[in-house]
Amino acid sequence: MAGLMGCAMAASAESVESLDNGTVKVGIDTDKGGAITWLSWTRHPGNAVNLHDPGRVIQQSYYAGAALDRRADGQHKAWSPWPWNPIQAGGVGSWARVNTLERTAAGALACETVPKLWDMPDEEAAAVIRQVTGFEPGFDNVVSLECELECRRREDDRWGNAVPRHQELPACYLTRSFGAVKSYLGDGRWRDEVIPPGPPWGRVLPPHGVVACFDATGQGVAIYSPDATEAWNVGPHGDGASADPAAGPCMHVAPIATARLGPRSVFRFQAWLVVGDEEEIATTVDALRNSYPNEGPQAGSDN
Repeated sequence: MAGLMGCAMAASAESVESLDNGTVKVGIDTDKGGAITWLSWTRHPGNAVNLHDPGRVIQQSYYAGAALDRRADGQHKAWSPWPWNPIQAGGVGSWARVNTLERTAAGALACETVPKLWDMPDEEAAAVIRQVTGFEPGFDNVVSLECELECRRREDDRWGNAVPRHQELPACYLTRSFGAVKSYLGDGRWRDEVIPPGPPWGRVLPPHGVVACFDATGQGVAIYSPDATEAWNVGPHGDGASADPAAGPCMHVAPIATARLGPRSVFRFQAWLVVGDEEEIATTVDALRNSYPNEGPQAGSDN
């Protein structure tokens, strides 16, 4: 979401749980649904994640069912009509609640969240979102994400049965300073993507499931999402090149796959965040692609 909030909602240091391997630091905020709100590395010590409002950060976001006009119930007029859209970090006016957070034996952060429905100011979704955030073994510049949505809707609820909808695997918002968008073509080659500010977002179809955003120093964040099967949503929001995580302008990247999510569906996918310069990211992504080829997301029942 580009976000329509009037101002940023600040994080408290006490609510951020971090992992640091000496090269990369990644943090999830338990006051913000356990979404990723911090990403930095040796050559980019500042936070690369935009956290202007609950629609930003790096988070899981899913869509299901019929698009409904619920303005009489308080639905935000900018997001009406809107489908069932559980957001890990929160709704248009509030942050989501974390049920549990623990560190695994491997040192990763495992979190379970009750997401909010994006179009409503403060409505919890009938679902839980689970995420394991850690470092990919054998790499010092890769954050791994294991993501899961478990739908717990009533079979007879207003959104109805499963219909095909785009899913974001995951939704990523970076600071506006990462303004150079490139798709990875393999063999160390990149393709520049020229995209005007959105929304609506630009559409990019990367041949190997990798899109990266680079700043003026050549440092970047790449998203490797082998389960994405369609054109990604990509582009800047707002002008300038602000490196302020709380600023309104930002960069957006969302790998896309279509899935039918019903009232009791379970949906899983994996993705990786890779940091560094073009050469470092290319070398790393080539290795990841060998280990994790495109197998598609795992969707449970359409019911």
